[in-house]
Amino acid sequence: MQPVEQRDEVEMLSLMLLIRRFEERASQQYQAQKIGGFCHLYIGQEAVVTGAIAAIRDDDYIITAYRDHAHALARGTSADACMAELFGKVTGCSRGLGGSMHFFDKKHHMYGGHAIVAAHVPLAVGLAFAIKYRGEDRVTLCFFGDGAINQGSFHEALNLAALYKLPIVFICENNLFAMGTSVKRSTSLRQIVDRAEGYDIPGEIVDGMNFREVRDKVAEIVDSIRKEAHPAFLEMRTYRYRGHSMSDPASYRTKQELEKYRLDDPITRLRAQLTREGKLTNEQFDLLDKRAKETVLASVKFAEKSPQPPLDTLYDYTYADGAAANDSPAKSDVPEGDGVASGEQRR
Repeated sequence: MQPVEQRDEVEMLSLMLLIRRFEERASQQYQAQKIGGFCHLYIGQEAVVTGAIAAIRDDDYIITAYRDHAHALARGTSADACMAELFGKVTGCSRGLGGSMHFFDKKHHMYGGHAIVAAHVPLAVGLAFAIKYRGEDRVTLCFFGDGAINQGSFHEALNLAALYKLPIVFICENNLFAMGTSVKRSTSLRQIVDRAEGYDIPGEIVDGMNFREVRDKVAEIVDSIRKEAHPAFLEMRTYRYRGHSMSDPASYRTKQELEKYRLDDPITRLRAQLTREGKLTNEQFDLLDKRAKETVLASVKFAEKSPQPPLDTLYDYTYADGAAANDSPAKSDVPEGDGVASGEQRR
């Protein structure tokens, strides 16, 4: 990936199209029962992760929650590896053992994909602490939804980040609904960004449907962090066009509301900006879209042909080496005769 100042906006639009077409194809494959478990789509939020990634370097860290397909694709994980992971195949980015919510790609510094709401936010602080401890010139981006801000681990993480002045950007992807509950009904504050003020962490609200605004604001903050480490908080106002997950019909919102946000589609907006400025023609856009669709279709074929993980690897990433085989309990440290049986007798 090119340095921030040289990254072509047409290339970034192409990435947004890849994410959109990937998610649409994932939806089809889920309905065809090729994908099991939960599946959370990112359709409508593409400008957030694409803009943020366009503002950082390849060696910076990112970590996110369970709506993670787009983050892996944006970071450079191949569509083949992403689709294979959804299919539970050994060629997936988590070797078929993680599924939709647990994408992981150490090579591209994408550290998950985490299913428990807000549980990854302290992990992000750990990544940022490691950067500062080692004296590195890196930054951590931590993505999470608006529902995460009401979890205790979120507050503990922000407190530590502020105390240690860690190089981290907390990015709240506020898509207005935590599952099916409106943020207006779940959060007492008028603005989510206000949560950061109590920890003396600078925060701002960003139009998450505007690629350029996201990119420029993240770039500004990251540049500040590289000069002198500190945490920052961004509330990205965005919108998801599908339900919380594939099993969610999203009946809690009106068709009028959905259509209102569809008129502000982040892909359509960036396309219009580039077209007005003479940087993109309709023919070029159609070609980008065609390539995205072809790439995603090829990823489905790749996933279908890929093998399942061998059953004998089931515990390879669950227990330390040899732990599963050693099922004998430890002997009691309490001497016999003191009213407590030995380990063998207890068993």
